[in-house]
Amino acid sequence: MTSTIKVNNVQNQCGQNIINENSNTITIGASGDTIALASGASQTGFGRTGTVDWQTTVKTSGFTATSGEGYFCNTTSGAFTVTLPASPSAGDIVAIKDYALTFDTNNLTIGRNSQPIEGTASDAKINVEGQSVTLVYIDGTQGWKVTDQGKKADIGFPQFIVGTGGTITTSGNFKIHTFTGPGTFTVCSVGNAFGSNTVDYLVVAGGGGGSTVSNSNNAGGGGGAGGYRESSGAASGCYSRSPLGACVSALPVSATGYPITVGSGGSPTPNSHSQGADGSNSVFSTITSAGGGGGGNGPNNPGRSGGSGGGGATSGSGAGSGNTPPVSPPQGNNGGSASTTPGGGGGGATAAGTNGGPIAGPGGNGATSSINGTPTARGGGGGGGNATGTPTPGAPAPTGGSGGGGIGGQENPSSPYRVDGGAGTANTGGGGGGGSNNDDPGGTFSVGGNGGSGIVIIRYKFQ
Repeated sequence: MTSTIKVNNVQNQCGQNIINENSNTITIGASGDTIALASGASQTGFGRTGTVDWQTTVKTSGFTATSGEGYFCNTTSGAFTVTLPASPSAGDIVAIKDYALTFDTNNLTIGRNSQPIEGTASDAKINVEGQSVTLVYIDGTQGWKVTDQGKKADIGFPQFIVGTGGTITTSGNFKIHTFTGPGTFTVCSVGNAFGSNTVDYLVVAGGGGGSTVSNSNNAGGGGGAGGYRESSGAASGCYSRSPLGACVSALPVSATGYPITVGSGGSPTPNSHSQGADGSNSVFSTITSAGGGGGGNGPNNPGRSGGSGGGGATSGSGAGSGNTPPVSPPQGNNGGSASTTPGGGGGGATAAGTNGGPIAGPGGNGATSSINGTPTARGGGGGGGNATGTPTPGAPAPTGGSGGGGIGGQENPSSPYRVDGGAGTANTGGGGGGGSNNDDPGGTFSVGGNGGSGIVIIRYKFQ
């Protein structure tokens, strides 16, 4: 005998509906309930819920997949094949994921097991690093269709630059490559915008040499600082930098080697009737900083132009121009001229050299950056050389600009009546100091100072 129960609502003991029928709409469960099938029970008519049940035992060799399951496949030890289910039914589903990000080097083969894949009667390969693929069986014509695919990079994981070269240090999450001589900055892999794909930089050229003079010549001009170029630091931490980098973007990089040139400082020439030698350029990627101009000597040998200009010497001797060749923002400043006998100071990264007269002019100040973790001034101009008795022999010599500028020459109170110009500090791009005029009867030269060598520093986020 068949039994029939007629009811519109089934409620639990608390009076909440478990099953409700209303105008042919049947609701099972109340808000917040969980509907579960008993272990071993099955359902029909509702279709699959979700995608697959992922198997957490990683596969490392060939196997035959089961419909409704997803597999993490590790091809580190070698390529292998996942064979799709035999005699599939419409709606069967299989998913695969690259476990160790090695599908690009050791491909995973999907064996079709006599059924087409995307309408093609051949096996398929997955050769993209980090790829995942979901396949659903449709019919004997198209066979297995790819419904979903993706890779790690698709969901915006941060990836970071990996580089080598120079002396490498770290500051928090940032890596710093410092080059005090020639080398190569090699980008082994490029990151992305979520991690890092650009680098901040500081590129300083070699400073110009101060001029050499003798007792028959007037005091020499100071050498100009090497060109000073830097980015804002926004891409690799808000470290302190000079106003020169305020609006300058970091450089994008690619996976290649970037030759680094670090400019040497200019030498003072042994000839007492010519200018100091210019410093050499420093180069990283598209950034070239020009060597500082040599200091002037005599009315016919004005200060030379460069990253910063060299100071002039002798009445009316002109100074060298800075920011030569021109870039924006400017990489340096003009040297100081000589309106009387004492020499003018070399230009610096942030200030022009001071004109000479009645005493020699100091070098222009450099710029300060903490790109390498420590605030450091670089790019100071060399001080001009003083003439006999100006000021009183033995008084302090003309200073070089902050940032490695060499001190200017100053007459000694006793024989040999001369002091050479001081050298610019190594790896600051400081200009060399100009030599002093003297009345030494022996006619010895007062030698200008060597310009300081340059430096290249590269900084980026690495974690």
